[in-house]
Amino acid sequence: MKKFINHHSGTVVLVLITLLASCRAPEVALKQADKNVPASFKDQTLPDSISVAEINWRTYFEDPGLIGLIDTALQNNQELNIVLQELVVSQNEVLERSGEYLPSVNLGAGIGAEKPGRFTRDGTVEHSLEIEEGREFPEPLGDFQFGAMASWEVDIWRKLRNAKDAAQLRYLAANEGRNFLVSNLIAEIAESYYELMALDNLLQIINNNAGIQEEALRKVIIQKENAKANQLVVNRFEAQLLNTRNLQYAIRQQIVETENRINFLVGRYPTTIQRNAAGFMDLQIDSMQAGIPARMLQNRPDIRQAEYQLQAANMDVLVARADFYPSLDIAAGVGFQAFNPSFLLKPESILFNLAGELTAPLINKKGIRARYNMASATQVQTVYQYEQTVLNAYTDVLNQLTKLENYANSLVTKQQEVDILSESVNIANSLFRYAKADYVEVLLTQEEVLDAKMELVETKLQQLQAKVGIYRALGGGWR
Repeated sequence: MKKFINHHSGTVVLVLITLLASCRAPEVALKQADKNVPASFKDQTLPDSISVAEINWRTYFEDPGLIGLIDTALQNNQELNIVLQELVVSQNEVLERSGEYLPSVNLGAGIGAEKPGRFTRDGTVEHSLEIEEGREFPEPLGDFQFGAMASWEVDIWRKLRNAKDAAQLRYLAANEGRNFLVSNLIAEIAESYYELMALDNLLQIINNNAGIQEEALRKVIIQKENAKANQLVVNRFEAQLLNTRNLQYAIRQQIVETENRINFLVGRYPTTIQRNAAGFMDLQIDSMQAGIPARMLQNRPDIRQAEYQLQAANMDVLVARADFYPSLDIAAGVGFQAFNPSFLLKPESILFNLAGELTAPLINKKGIRARYNMASATQVQTVYQYEQTVLNAYTDVLNQLTKLENYANSLVTKQQEVDILSESVNIANSLFRYAKADYVEVLLTQEEVLDAKMELVETKLQQLQAKVGIYRALGGGWR
């Protein structure tokens, strides 16, 4: 008996040594992301200031009509609601992962009957035995049972907990993705709203200019009747008027499409967008504080999303590495089983079992190594994606700051150009009336002032969209 025990113990030790020897896992070498960013945007040497991104969008956009559109969009936008359901899915994935490293207990019950053949081993045994003295086994033999069964994979290497943490991080990343969508949605609605107001102003300019050209054509026709002009002059003035009227149709179509785009973002069928286009050119741009780039890393949801995804990828590498190590599974059960329900709750009907299983990969670990290599490659890829997101965000802010500055300067010079050309139209008309200027000069001056006024409105639109762009680029709007 002693020899048997020694032999048995030696076998167990040999098995354990073999398992441990087979568990050589590769060293973890996670690639670290470069989180260094420039100390400031552009040539700023000021200390950190509160970024405009930290201002609530209701305060940043003061137009009641625009605020109402954004409020409705945050409730009805279909894409945003789709993302919210994806968040619910991610949240339940975390819950699922959380249950994997806890013991699982199931309750079960069963009933059955069996009658083996008389001339089989089981049939012979039943025929020769008695339940009690003078009482044979019933035919068929019933089987009634109920009890509890438990199983548990012991999370020795934190494999299951790391998987749960990875799922949790991906849920947080998905939530930041939702915030990024909100930020972009608010910015897109604001940009389209300002575009709609600009189109209204363009249409008004074209209508006013058409009225001026109609008056000029009327005067030219009178001059022709008095032999002071010819048909060529009349045709040129009339062609210019028709060209101006034709611009109205293109602008009206753009207005319809812009309204429909806003209604789509708001999540409703096309309807008229209420706006006050008359005050478009008087909208003021307050001084912008961009803050420091380090604060941008805290504010922009897409950067935060990329950071959570990077942390989740790090966890995935640890999960894949744990597959090289042994896994310990414990199973247990307790219950009652009897061939007759009247015996089911007797102490003699109690049964139980307890078992543990330690397994480790030994031969042909290519699948495990492949999963580990894929997780490592994905982790490196996620690092580059994070760095790319930060670089793109920094560049985006710089572009918007420069755009805001340049279009503010452009607006001043363009206004001066419009004032000069408007004065030139009056001068050209007076000179033409007294035959001191050619009609071509009048036509060209009218075309130039129309183009300049339209460019002035477009410059104002670019300035307002830069205001929206810097707010979005710095991570504003989602709070």
